[in-house]
Amino acid sequence: MNRTDAWLLHISNGLVTLTGLVYTWMAYFSTTDAPYAIVGHSWQPHVQHAHIWVAPFFLLVFGHLWRSHIGPHLNLKTRRGRRSGIGMLLAILPMTFSGYAIQTAVDPLWRTVWVVVHLTTSALWVSTYLIHLGVKLFRNRLA
Repeated sequence: MNRTDAWLLHISNGLVTLTGLVYTWMAYFSTTDAPYAIVGHSWQPHVQHAHIWVAPFFLLVFGHLWRSHIGPHLNLKTRRGRRSGIGMLLAILPMTFSGYAIQTAVDPLWRTVWVVVHLTTSALWVSTYLIHLGVKLFRNRLA
């Protein structure tokens, strides 16, 4: 992966992760004194919209990396970073699908199911992403 691709991935992943974490905090841990408020924080809708807008940018970068990085490494059966890379692959499809399903779910039960799936697979994605980076940095230091 070249430096431009790496930076595009880091930036898009960072934006999606940051907006997702901030939105989660605002939605589930923030409270307001306004008696008729339907959101936990006044910026919550804006952060949600930002998260929804940067997610396609992240997916576009991921699609590009499929062709230039992921696919070739799978075909060559590369050993370095393989487990964390496969962990990321296992997380991205349900993370993406559940993110869109949350927006279209009408029934409260299904919305809750998709939120749980999205939060779980997002946590798996971020943790395996950090492990994947850590493995690369650790191996580069040894070399």
